[in-house]
Amino acid sequence: MIPEALLTRGGEWDINNQKSEVDMSTPEPQYEFQKSMKSVSSYPFLHKYLPVDRYIIRPPASLLVRAVFNTSVTPNQLTVCSFLFGLAAGFAYLGGTSLLFVLGGVLVMISTVFDCADGMLARAKNMTSRYGAYLDIFLDRIADFVVLLGASFGYSRFTGDTRILVFGLLTIGLYFLQVSLYYINNIYTRSEKSGEGAEAKSLAVFCIFVFSLLRRPDGILLGVFLMAFPGTIIKLIRFLRKGRDPAAAPSH
Repeated sequence: MIPEALLTRGGEWDINNQKSEVDMSTPEPQYEFQKSMKSVSSYPFLHKYLPVDRYIIRPPASLLVRAVFNTSVTPNQLTVCSFLFGLAAGFAYLGGTSLLFVLGGVLVMISTVFDCADGMLARAKNMTSRYGAYLDIFLDRIADFVVLLGASFGYSRFTGDTRILVFGLLTIGLYFLQVSLYYINNIYTRSEKSGEGAEAKSLAVFCIFVFSLLRRPDGILLGVFLMAFPGTIIKLIRFLRKGRDPAAAPSH
């Protein structure tokens, strides 16, 4: 039986009224940029004077999140996409030609945009999880290794200078030593913080992109070396100075 509210004065079916009542549904959730951003306290100098992450990486990442926000795409799927772009970048560098160096830099930048977008999507949709955070860390470190290895072998092939390969392998070892010390310190202090180095990573990726456009992947290796060498020493000294402090490593 037709409700009286949907009948016109002549007793006819009011299609417009029906449509208006049917359309009274819950609106789709909207993407909120501020909610997707993570508040961090590390690297205040970079945040203030070299905000590459906020003004170069986050805007395209935000557009990506906005595009997939009301779809079935999950943060972990974006993480895997970031990983695949990172692998592609490493193989591009491995090709050892000027054009492939540029392509490698572009792919690294795209990988980083997806890497930022996964966390933004997770926070915006309240989908953050311990598994997602660690999946991101696992795949990021594998991608880092492939990119640095590709740059080392590729530029060594390009120049015919095996010393670049040796320096590249040394740089990779030093970089992962620093990363290992960072995670060991987190385990010791029972810190669950992740994503604190986004500003520093985005600046490093931007430098990688620039050196790739200049067809000089050796600049990538030199930059990573100059970052990892003092970083390793600082982390070791910091642990030796503060490691015995009970406040630095809570019992529970």
